[in-house]
Amino acid sequence: MISPVIPLDIFHDPICPWCAIGKARLDRALEARPDHPFALQWHPFQLNPTMPKGGMERQAYLNAKFGGAERARKAYLPIIEVMLKEMPKVDLLAIKTTPNTLDAHRLIHWAGIEGRQTPMVSALYRAYFQEGRDIGDVETLVALAERVEMDGAAVRRLLLSDADVEDIQTRDTHARERGVNAVPLYIVANQHAVEGAQPPELWMRVNDELTAQIAADDQNADDQDDDPSQALV
Repeated sequence: MISPVIPLDIFHDPICPWCAIGKARLDRALEARPDHPFALQWHPFQLNPTMPKGGMERQAYLNAKFGGAERARKAYLPIIEVMLKEMPKVDLLAIKTTPNTLDAHRLIHWAGIEGRQTPMVSALYRAYFQEGRDIGDVETLVALAERVEMDGAAVRRLLLSDADVEDIQTRDTHARERGVNAVPLYIVANQHAVEGAQPPELWMRVNDELTAQIAADDQNADDQDDDPSQALV
């Protein structure tokens, strides 16, 4: 019997530090359970939907968001501590620009059409949090697309057009209308919402419970098939 696939929908932004932490933790859980039933689908949620298209200088952005350099430093200290633990190669000092992520979300969408969505998400998180690259820049995005074996020339043409801009903005707005106001947010099996960067142990437990339920359902189906009273007359 073919095991069912369970959708795991993830609302995120590739410049969100807690999203990056959450992905690192989820990755470890799925690596520990290679036979997991999850089918990951990544959905757009821009932390800064009104960000200028060219982004902002990083320190200026943090100062404006938190009300000054000292407040920004204090606000980010706990995040830095967790990121260094969960993502040893992180280099926040390398980040010079806080980008508008609309194009990054478009790229994730196109990667999904080609079955490369999760590798594309991984490439974006790595580029931003480890390499300090501007993931709002067209040529940077083209290079990242090629990193996951997408057609760079085709991606460039799409990024220089308005393709799927309205779709991404609509999906972002729809998520907010449904009550999504912070990310990461995970929806398991179209039913259960899991908020925040949960530890690997939670995801392994969820996997084990779902796997046990699937096995029980399969056994019940087999028992019914073997029960003569269930046969048609």
